[in-house]
Amino acid sequence: MTDILKIGKYEFTSRLFVGTGKYASFQQMADALTASGTQCVTVAVRRVNISDRSKESLLDFIDRKKYTILPNTAGCYSVDEAMRTARLGREAGLSELVKLEVIGDQQTLYPDVAETVKATQILVKEGFTVLAYTNDDLIGALRLEDAGAASVMPLGAPIGSGMGLLNPHNIKVIIDRVKVPVIVDAGVGTASDVAVAMELGASGVLLNTGIALAKDPIGMARAMKLACESGRTALLAGRMPKKPYVGNPSSPAEGKINTI
Repeated sequence: MTDILKIGKYEFTSRLFVGTGKYASFQQMADALTASGTQCVTVAVRRVNISDRSKESLLDFIDRKKYTILPNTAGCYSVDEAMRTARLGREAGLSELVKLEVIGDQQTLYPDVAETVKATQILVKEGFTVLAYTNDDLIGALRLEDAGAASVMPLGAPIGSGMGLLNPHNIKVIIDRVKVPVIVDAGVGTASDVAVAMELGASGVLLNTGIALAKDPIGMARAMKLACESGRTALLAGRMPKKPYVGNPSSPAEGKINTI
């Protein structure tokens, strides 16, 4: 059976969500998206040239038949700012999907969860499918779920840091408690970070910088794809139990030829 991720009315077979910023060129971005196998591409509404379509735009390099566009409200520091940005993205024909970010601190880019909850409530009432960026905090995740978020997106580490999952325990607690899909977002630096997130039970992983700033973005995109698939497969297969020590040999001695 096909392993399908459902978020609202949307369905994906790839569980890797990839961003479009920080690449050396639009063509490199397009090649990385292809290598990643992603089906959902996040785009910062503020970076899209909406007013003058005669000029080159990153949207020119994204095949709308191949990818679902996930507009995001990156760079917004208030509910009003995030709402205006989300509405602009929908009016421009990008999508009624939105990765909602309401930033609370300029230095760390940590989210303001209370304001994110308020924005989620309003946008859900307006018909948006909200994927809400949040801290690795269970209570915040539960508040966002109650507010109507179709997915909660706890950070693995600060945005763009590449530090991996700093608190896997907190991520696991969120995964175990909320009923909507949990997509780990922010801080992923390399393929093993993706595998860890998926083995914990995350529904997916969203990343950008880890691919875009790699020495070989195309190669790293391919690695991220394989890690996502590997981690998901390992989760479904079920790992052996951890043991502090093993009292019996892993292979029976009987029937073996003694070569000593």
